[in-house]
Amino acid sequence: MKEIALHIMDLVQNSIAAGATRVEVSVTRDSAAGRLTVEVADDGRGMPPHLADRAVDPFVTTRTTRRVGLGLPLLAESARQSGGSLVIDSVEGRGTRVTATFGLTHIDRPPLGDMASTLACLLAANPGLEVEYRHRCDGREFVLTASDVRQALDDMDGGAPGGPLVFRSVHGLVSEGLLAACGEDGSQLS
Repeated sequence: MKEIALHIMDLVQNSIAAGATRVEVSVTRDSAAGRLTVEVADDGRGMPPHLADRAVDPFVTTRTTRRVGLGLPLLAESARQSGGSLVIDSVEGRGTRVTATFGLTHIDRPPLGDMASTLACLLAANPGLEVEYRHRCDGREFVLTASDVRQALDDMDGGAPGGPLVFRSVHGLVSEGLLAACGEDGSQLS
């Protein structure tokens, strides 16, 4: 995947497939430490220890439609190539937390990418999913929740629970929030 936002999309889709009703996504840029950290945590089924330990192996998957799973292995490789790492913490029956760290200025770190569109797609396509997104930039923070989006739509007088209105609303909220907190508009973040 060419950008980290697409890895985040894949991780959240994995969470949904694992029965998650709540997903927390955080992105933290720490310039002083030279690190970009991405974390996705859910309340899905979780994984047994033997599967969590092998989840970055492309030939280990719980899918029945194909024998390979490339999302986590590709994310792990992207993190390693930039001087970072990937940690999977999963408890069967309670959920999974995936933490990827990247060298912030490393030449091989992929760009963060279009977080505004990523979040807009996720929330528009999954209106019942409780999502909390935190984006920290050197001590400043932007937070958006699915509840914030529902409230904004209610204030706009009755937006539908999914679809184009949600996409436009979320895209605008994320772009404005990231501009205020990080000086970036949410699309094609570096």
